Amino acid sequence: MRKLTYYIASSLDGFIASPTGAFDFFAIEPDYLDAIAAEYPETLPAGYRAHRGITGPGKHFDTVLEGRHTYQVGLDAGVTNAYPHLEHYVFSRTLTQSPDPGVTLSTTPLATVRELKARDGLGIWLCGGGKLAAELLPEIDAYVIKLNPVIAGAGIRLVDAGFAPHRLRLTGTRTVDSGVVFLSYVPREP
Repeated sequence: MRKLTYYIASSLDGFIASPTGAFDFFAIEPDYLDAIAAEYPETLPAGYRAHRGITGPGKHFDTVLEGRHTYQVGLDAGVTNAYPHLEHYVFSRTLTQSPDPGVTLSTTPLATVRELKARDGLGIWLCGGGKLAAELLPEIDAYVIKLNPVIAGAGIRLVDAGFAPHRLRLTGTRTVDSGVVFLSYVPREP
């Protein structure tokens, strides 16, 4: 069965975006981008992949999931599908028609993820946001948190579920010189 991985950048205080949904407060240093290009090249947007000469299938994922607000960041920049190299789903109750033929809209995150997990293929990447992550918590099999050396103070939470502890087990770490720590976790068995 395919696995759902929440692969996301976060501030030290647990925010994945500003209150307006922007993530430009994360410093994007060359060593950070090199680390992503080496290990998770499929998670880079198509424009940057082309700039770096990255082609071919991903190492970990062949499907990406985004919440409506995460997707809006690309739309605001004029990008209707930042990940045309992946099967792309956007979860929204407000969009009624996909702005791109390569983007599938859904209003049922849990049912869609369960159906995707039952298919053959590589892993499924949960790209954001916090409300979608909260809804999909029962289906998340792994977490890769790119912990950035910044305190945001406010914004969109990593998981916007209210108080609902979920214990995790650390499975790996990697630190790049710019201070970003890649933390890998899996849910801890009860």
